[in-house]
Amino acid sequence: MPDEVILQTVPLGLHWPTIDPFLFCAHHNDIYPVGNSQLGPDASLEGRNIGSDFDGIDGWRMYHGTVVPGFPQHPHRGFETITYVREGTCDHSDSLGAIARFGEGDVQWLTAGSGIVHSEMLPLRNQSQPNPLELFQIWLNLPAVDKMCDPSFTMLWAEQVPKIRRIDTDGRRVEVVVIAGAFDDTSPLHPPSNSWASKDSAEVAFWHLHLDPGTSLELPPTRSAET
Repeated sequence: MPDEVILQTVPLGLHWPTIDPFLFCAHHNDIYPVGNSQLGPDASLEGRNIGSDFDGIDGWRMYHGTVVPGFPQHPHRGFETITYVREGTCDHSDSLGAIARFGEGDVQWLTAGSGIVHSEMLPLRNQSQPNPLELFQIWLNLPAVDKMCDPSFTMLWAEQVPKIRRIDTDGRRVEVVVIAGAFDDTSPLHPPSNSWASKDSAEVAFWHLHLDPGTSLELPPTRSAET
């Protein structure tokens, strides 16, 4: 493969660099300990900056939570958040009255639009063994004409999200989870109508790729050199 085909590589850290219309991308990968009766960690919080714990002491963070890890009530406006939970659990509640507990491959799509207040907490439900968590959250800008649209909340449950699974002649696996943007002939579920992801010309894609060692996967070509 020519070197010029690879535009950029970045380390898989907590926060990733982005380009418009992607505003922000976070990869939360925490190995939480056994949970307690309050759905928090059954471990000492000494030495942590409670209320803003992002240091990853012992392989996990409380984030803005004080008892349960996560992000208590806070506002958003003018963009969308897409939360894809690979492992673990996320509890959502918002000012629209929506409540959801999701995880293990589920996707939450929240359009803040003219304004919404929500919380995203990470309950540690297992009191007999560790509570690993892996999730991705992307903030996607809204088109200028849609920034003040009505807020909305959508769940894309894991069993509904399209997936491509292939096995080569050596038994090595490839999986593509198609959350936004078509991958070859596989189309995603319909995104919110105000989203850039609903505009075919924008070519917004959100795919999660898993390749066994030694396998390869060719990404679909873009229609524009600017994509």
